[in-house]
Amino acid sequence: IMESRDLEVEIQPLKNEDGKAQENHDAVSGQKETVCRKSTKLSKFSRWRTAAFFLSLFLCLIIVFAFAFIIPCPVRPLSEKTWSRTYRNATTYDYYLYLTFINSPRNSPAHFYYIKCNIKNKFFKHCIDTGLLSPCAFIAAASGTNSSILWERPVINDILSTECSLEKLGATESPGCLVVSSTGLTAIESRTGKILWEMPVTVGTKQSWLNPLLQVPDLDGDNVKDVMLFTVAGDEVSGVIYSGKTGSQIGSSVMPNVRGISGHLMHMTRTGSYYVLFNTENSIYGYALKDIYSMAMNTSKITVNLKQDPEWEKKTNSSSGNVLVYNSDGVQHLVKLPGTGYDNLLITSSNLTELLDGQSLQFLWRINTPNILRNPVLGFFNKDDDRDILIEAENGMDKKQVMILDGASGKVLWEFTLSSKPQCPRPASVNTADQRSAFLFWGQYQSEADNTHEYGKNRCFLYMLHPSRPQVLLELTNSTDNIAAFKVALFERRRHACYVMLTGPSSQNETGDVTITKRKLKEDISHSQVIWLNKDEKGSDKETRDYFFGLRYSSKV
Repeated sequence: IMESRDLEVEIQPLKNEDGKAQENHDAVSGQKETVCRKSTKLSKFSRWRTAAFFLSLFLCLIIVFAFAFIIPCPVRPLSEKTWSRTYRNATTYDYYLYLTFINSPRNSPAHFYYIKCNIKNKFFKHCIDTGLLSPCAFIAAASGTNSSILWERPVINDILSTECSLEKLGATESPGCLVVSSTGLTAIESRTGKILWEMPVTVGTKQSWLNPLLQVPDLDGDNVKDVMLFTVAGDEVSGVIYSGKTGSQIGSSVMPNVRGISGHLMHMTRTGSYYVLFNTENSIYGYALKDIYSMAMNTSKITVNLKQDPEWEKKTNSSSGNVLVYNSDGVQHLVKLPGTGYDNLLITSSNLTELLDGQSLQFLWRINTPNILRNPVLGFFNKDDDRDILIEAENGMDKKQVMILDGASGKVLWEFTLSSKPQCPRPASVNTADQRSAFLFWGQYQSEADNTHEYGKNRCFLYMLHPSRPQVLLELTNSTDNIAAFKVALFERRRHACYVMLTGPSSQNETGDVTITKRKLKEDISHSQVIWLNKDEKGSDKETRDYFFGLRYSSKV
């Protein structure tokens, strides 16, 4: 049988091969058909994908062209380098000029708050319509970009105090403005001028409000910081706490056992304990906010998270309940100097300038200085990360000594003598990108060769000093007007340094032109006069102006 099969294979070899070939051909044909079907499906999918890509690209181009050419871009106000706005028949108040950013601190222009009174018929009608006697006062917000008035609201003429940098006043996101008058409190939203709340308050004829208003931690549990105000009647002081959200009084009035108060501020120790510091003619006393709140609520058991500092409590007088922070003759100014973890206390008296550790109350340094004319101004003169202090001290008849003290040691880093004018405002500073500050102060410089030159008795000159060029002063501008307020700030996304002046009658009982002016520092620098304090180091005036013009400013501390 096997032999017959082999014989058949030998006789018909091609037949078997043809059979296998046919089978292979059929298999290959099937595979090709499957591949073709798959290729057809892939080809269709590729075409759909290409169509979708071009369709999405076309839609994107339509959107881009629509926004670029069809839909108009929002009109942004043109930023003016210099502007001025004048009010006729008005008066001004020296402490009613505030600079703040209403929305985002990077994108919003700065706004100003000031008071103006006007007896013209137009404003007479505004006063009557709001139930106020004419002439009444106006509080307004002006855009720092182009001076356009954002809002304006009439308020009672008898303004006693105001504060326009209170965080989340009335539970709003933007800082609020609290106006204090003889008849009550008015909280105003800074963005729109809308009245958030009003609270009638009766103030006696012999009472006066003590500036500044103090913003304290949330005491009534509504997640909004509250406000504490103090009034003085003779030698006695009393305080009242109001809700920052609604204006309602929290508890009753309190009377700290301190007499003859001339100023106060809020201080926080290293442990997070809050103390109200009251400065009198010869001393500074501290009262724990916890104790003040307990007196207002008439209970020692309080649920608010307030505490007392153990180190300070050891120094508390058991009979008066206060802490003696400082004792010396002729206390003039009390300023907080930021430190690490807590603020230190800078104190000026009739013949001393001293720095106290804000926790231990020990002296860090002291320096002999004559009578200080105005509140010290903080800035950075050297690069040791400690804030330095600019003070203006009386130096003879109509003279003042401008001094910059090292915040770490009290050493005099820079000083110069200028003529002093009563209408000149306090100095200011602005941080530069090299981790230092530019200092701006007012006065009148006269060199020995210029002693016979008549500058005028009532002319103030604005000078600029930078630590990198301590031998140079730039004379930026001058004014014969009474300067009620002077502020320096960064505008236009924090890029440009500008200063703002509020000028007007020297007395609140007088009326005249009240002018608010903004000027860009770079504009004044380009036209400034270069004053060389050391003639041996005199260089090129143009090169010096170019250097100051190229300074970059920073909001970072």
